[in-house]
Amino acid sequence: MEQNTATKPIRCKAAVSKVAGQPLEMEEVEVAPPRAHEVRIRILCTSLCHTDVTFWRMKDFPGQHPIILGHEAAGVVESVGEHVHEVAVGDTVVPVFSAQCGDCPDCLSDRSNICSGLPAGLGMPRDGTTRFSFAATGEPIHNFIGVSSFTEYTVVDVSNVVRIGPGVPPEKACLLSCGVSTGVGAAWKVAAVEPGSSVAVFGLGVVGLAVAQGCRMRGAKQIIGVDLNPEKRDIGKRLGITDFINPNDTGEKAVSEVVKEMTGGGADYCFECIGSTSAMAEAFQSSRKGWGKTIVLGVSSGGAPMSIPPHDILWGRSVVGSLFGGLKPKTDIPILAQKYLDEELELDEFVTHEMGFDDINAAFELLTQGKCLRCIIWMDGAKENGSVGVENGRACKA
Repeated sequence: MEQNTATKPIRCKAAVSKVAGQPLEMEEVEVAPPRAHEVRIRILCTSLCHTDVTFWRMKDFPGQHPIILGHEAAGVVESVGEHVHEVAVGDTVVPVFSAQCGDCPDCLSDRSNICSGLPAGLGMPRDGTTRFSFAATGEPIHNFIGVSSFTEYTVVDVSNVVRIGPGVPPEKACLLSCGVSTGVGAAWKVAAVEPGSSVAVFGLGVVGLAVAQGCRMRGAKQIIGVDLNPEKRDIGKRLGITDFINPNDTGEKAVSEVVKEMTGGGADYCFECIGSTSAMAEAFQSSRKGWGKTIVLGVSSGGAPMSIPPHDILWGRSVVGSLFGGLKPKTDIPILAQKYLDEELELDEFVTHEMGFDDINAAFELLTQGKCLRCIIWMDGAKENGSVGVENGRACKA
């Protein structure tokens, strides 16, 4: 058996955000050994999400710098701290920002997936600290929502770690740690979309497209996609969209009017996946009187309130928020992984680019310019050791 490294720090390469909105810098960092209830993970690959970009741009709290961002990833357990029994060295895992401690009232209830025992925060969940520092100076580097995956090694609480069985490639498992699970879960767990129903999805990024796929899996008959980018029409169709609305093409009509015309009075379920309070209000107005349900998934970067006239609520419509698609990570991510293996869940369509770790800033450019869905960023040698070499910046799909 290899020497136990759980008591020793590791020095490795990490992409550090030092100044808000500026390119990440490759640095040698020191990753502390896992403490009790913690797992140190060797990251195989990671991907970039809009939440990373939002915090990267923040100059003021909750934005923090220097910080190691990233929260969608797949890796292998390198070492474990005390009281860790559910994963072992060598296990393939995905870290998840949303915990499942298994003991709190929320984890024990079917009504919530928001762990109150270890609520999501900016640092490590049990003490709010970090396990990262600059190797040269010892200066601490902030942890990001308990994950920090833009590094070759990271430390994550065991409540935020999900073991993935064999057969799921790391670049696909990576997608299940946030975006795709959030969208599919919202259709499955939060909305509980019924067969034959009508749906409108506002915003066809990864989350919105995953919502569309989830609604198709639930048997929705009509799935309307709403997006300003006409290029989203084709991939939307492949993932379940039956109709497409570009708000620039509706003339003087509001999108809600068009949706009501297409559905005969409003969609049974509306999903807002943008993070725009105006889009949230428009999604609500697109829902059907009597039972229309609007699910808000988008994260708004500002503090503007969502505006809904009180009398509109009286007509039986409802609005509900959704964090991580209502999924309990340890319970539900393995189910989605099996659905992928059973070819019931499509993941390949979401990976539009792959590149090496040194090119991570190119991934930021692609996402901020709207030119990719998910860019898989491979750690040095990880893909070569697993299958074939990585061609940096290579587009997998148009």
